[in-house]
Amino acid sequence: MFTRVANFCRKVLSREESEAQQVVARPHMTVIPREQHAISRKDISENALKVLYRLNKAGYEAYLVGGGVRDLLLGKKPKDFDVTTNATPDQVRKLFRNCRLVGRRFRLAHVMFGPEIIEVATFRGHHEENQADRTTSQRGQNGMLLRDNIFGSIEEDAQRRDFTINSLYYSVADFSVRDYVGGMQDLEKGVIRLIGDPETRYREDPVRMLRAVRFAAKLNMTISPETAEPIPRLASLMNDVPPARLFEESLKLLQAGNGYDTYVLLCQYSLFQPLFPSITRYFTENSDSPMERILAQVLKNTDNRIQNDMRVNPAFLFAAMFWYPLLEMAQKLAQEGGLVWPDAFALAMNEVLDEACRSLAIPKRITSLTRDIWQLQMRMSRRQGKRAWKLLEHPKFRASYDLLALRAEVENNAELQRLVKWWGEFQVSAPPAQKDMLSSLDDEPAARRRHRRPRKRAPRREGTA
Repeated sequence: MFTRVANFCRKVLSREESEAQQVVARPHMTVIPREQHAISRKDISENALKVLYRLNKAGYEAYLVGGGVRDLLLGKKPKDFDVTTNATPDQVRKLFRNCRLVGRRFRLAHVMFGPEIIEVATFRGHHEENQADRTTSQRGQNGMLLRDNIFGSIEEDAQRRDFTINSLYYSVADFSVRDYVGGMQDLEKGVIRLIGDPETRYREDPVRMLRAVRFAAKLNMTISPETAEPIPRLASLMNDVPPARLFEESLKLLQAGNGYDTYVLLCQYSLFQPLFPSITRYFTENSDSPMERILAQVLKNTDNRIQNDMRVNPAFLFAAMFWYPLLEMAQKLAQEGGLVWPDAFALAMNEVLDEACRSLAIPKRITSLTRDIWQLQMRMSRRQGKRAWKLLEHPKFRASYDLLALRAEVENNAELQRLVKWWGEFQVSAPPAQKDMLSSLDDEPAARRRHRRPRKRAPRREGTA
């Protein structure tokens, strides 16, 4: 009897201690009223406002959260708007006929307004190591969260987000901004800071390392020391991320208008190698090889095009990035395998793209275009007859010409530069001038022309008629 009473008292005291610790650890909320921040409803998507108002009208809490709030506070125009609420995904779906539920790792509701999708997430709760329900929460052996459908309060949700600057909540009920983790202060200081223990959070989701670098480059901010320290030694965790997800992340990294600055940071934190192992293999100590120069230049050119609202194609980016590894592989196959150059080049394209796809699941629609650009490089020096006009009609001619110009620039090759100049003039010339340009080309040197030899007749035998 005494033992039972003692055990009961121990449980009560333990529960009280746990509750006291939770009260101490409870984050302090700062409310920034409307007059103290720059967010205005006129800068928010009408569809996002519709979702917020309908959730509030139905009795649920609902806030604008994440990058949309961050960008509005920085005076930038958000690309999309995310909503968080205490309504479950099924409850959200009942409110919106134009809603579908997506995601296995964490269940989300997508409310669709034509081409615009408003993502609605339920407040996340804390992941417990001894979670009994393995269907809602599951970790891999390396600490990665494989399934995470644990719901909680807004305070818990704020702690579960990745960076402090992405954990700010805008309310349409009173137009205030709620800050539970010091995000406003970090935003003002220009600091990227991970919420919680950095190593644990990176192991939960290694892509957070890429996001830290991307936000630092995009927002011109610095990564806090405690957030940056584990990245180089945990970079190998990127190998556990599905290649399809890494492909999508690579486009966000390199084709968002800050590709060159992002590339520099990726190299600094040892994150470029897991994404592009076949490229980093050829890096030099002084970063002055043709491959490294074309990589830097194509990223700068891509940034310039995006900043000027021009279209970019990942196929061209990959064609330029992998060009010199492709040449290296083709030369190796030609020398060691005894293959003629066209066969070696075709086989090398397969090898290089196959290796790239093991890290990044590059879709076939993009690898096909990349192959077209590479194959045109081999044909651009052959301009005689009708070949030049046929090349000019090819859908990927312009991309191939741009790659040729990049090669001529980084290699400082006089022959390539003459070829670039010729094609540049040929593109803009009228048909009669194009004909003159083609007629001025020497078809082939006389010494190399092939003459048809007369067929040798068999010797006549005696006694035959």
